[in-house]
Amino acid sequence: MGFLDAIPNKHSLQDSSSFLNTTTVIALCLFFALLCACIVIGHLLEEHRWANESITALLLGLCAGVVVLLVSKGRSSKILAFNEDLFFLYLLPPIIFNAGFQVKKKQFFKNFSIILMFGVFGTIISFCLISAGAFLLFKKIGITTLNIEDYLAVGAILSATDSVCTLQVLNQEETPFLYSVVFGEGVVNDATSIVIYNAVQSLDLSNIDALTALKLLGTFLYLFFTSTILGVVAGLLSAYIIKTLYFGRHSTDREVALMMIMAYLSYMLAELLSLSGILTVFFCGIVMSHYTWHNVTESSRITTKHAFATISFIAETFIFLYVGMDALDIDKWRSSKASAGTSVSVSSAFLALVLIGRAAFVFSLSNILNFFKSAESTKVEFRQQFIIWWAGLMRGAVTIALSYSEFSDSETTSTQDSALMITSTIIVVLFSTVVFGSITKPLIGAVLLRHAKPTVSDATDIASLEDLRLLFLENGDPSDGGNNQPSPKASNLRLLMRYPTSTAHYFWRKFDDKYMRPMFGGRGFVPYVPGSPTGAQDETS
Repeated sequence: MGFLDAIPNKHSLQDSSSFLNTTTVIALCLFFALLCACIVIGHLLEEHRWANESITALLLGLCAGVVVLLVSKGRSSKILAFNEDLFFLYLLPPIIFNAGFQVKKKQFFKNFSIILMFGVFGTIISFCLISAGAFLLFKKIGITTLNIEDYLAVGAILSATDSVCTLQVLNQEETPFLYSVVFGEGVVNDATSIVIYNAVQSLDLSNIDALTALKLLGTFLYLFFTSTILGVVAGLLSAYIIKTLYFGRHSTDREVALMMIMAYLSYMLAELLSLSGILTVFFCGIVMSHYTWHNVTESSRITTKHAFATISFIAETFIFLYVGMDALDIDKWRSSKASAGTSVSVSSAFLALVLIGRAAFVFSLSNILNFFKSAESTKVEFRQQFIIWWAGLMRGAVTIALSYSEFSDSETTSTQDSALMITSTIIVVLFSTVVFGSITKPLIGAVLLRHAKPTVSDATDIASLEDLRLLFLENGDPSDGGNNQPSPKASNLRLLMRYPTSTAHYFWRKFDDKYMRPMFGGRGFVPYVPGSPTGAQDETS
């Protein structure tokens, strides 16, 4: 009797709110059909001058939203509602992890100082300017219910860039410097914006003074460094487990599964500890690509490389579809009750603040960096500064997600103003992605003059690590054994000050080869696995 009672009848199954109900099935069918359409259309438009996959997905989402509204006769539909949990917990992690896993580490860390300068300090500058500008402009427009926390949240929300459109145009081989800077700054910027947003939410801003500012800075630094350390530890732990247990002797599936699960676990642990999951999973991806990936069998390497890239691509396309459909969530537009003039004024103010905030730090920080660089070839040219500025003008799903997080259930801000903030944010995201994104490809082609040889390379003063090693030998490195040269400490310090990036890379390589790789594996320390392509090759030789 109990067993029969536990089986639901057909009617109760259809009326239940489980994931098998009709609405969910229809929504999934719609999204998967749109994903297929995006892939096909994106392939056909790959060489098109004005289009890319991001814009295609966004426009398809808008078209699908219009169809849903027509079918539902203007009523609200759950298919169109933006879900922050879906975005932050399921769609964003694979994108950020794959970014760290696929990044060219040498190029990334070679430009790490510039990436950190733009991604951290630049985002903070943009955050301050946008917050101050919103505070000055919104009261003149007639928005009076926002408090200090809301203005600071607006600064953090609009500081989150989305450089996907630009990265689809830039080529890692043709423009390695620009690609690594735009890519690296985009990841660090998103993490920094979310960290700033979380820091603002966690502080009592009723009485702002110097101590509050110091607490905000301290909270930011704590979240930034602890998130990074957690990602590194998770990556090293996965490398050590796979190297020690030799999973490949029994099942390559276990290797791939362990890498995926530990990467996702690092993100979830960061969120559980109120850290930045983006930074954690990004650095977890970097560490896994440096150590863990070399410890698995060659078949697992091929599988992981393509699996991570495919999952990231699907999630990225899904997000743009999702944002496009969410733009037509009729409830938010009805709740704002703002006139067309007010809506245009707020959206225009948002766009102006984004343009000014971005320009304020890109050109100023670039010139500061150029001032301290002695070699002309390493300076950031104005046209490169322009591309970096343009790459950060697009806003995407992170901006919308943070906007919903701040204003969808606000208790202090009026419902009309909260809805107006969300709808204005949606307008900025649509306008920047479609208009700025469509201009990106021809603009970059015109500015960089791809048919001509670039006059600025991203080479450093020292051509290679071998040249740096010779400089160390000439200046009294202990391995040289010379007694007539300056002391090693003096020469090391002088080289560090003159060639900071190359010198740090040189010392890291020595430390990595001597201590890290013997323990955690990596290139040159791959365990022998019978049956793998490498193992078979070794057996025949």
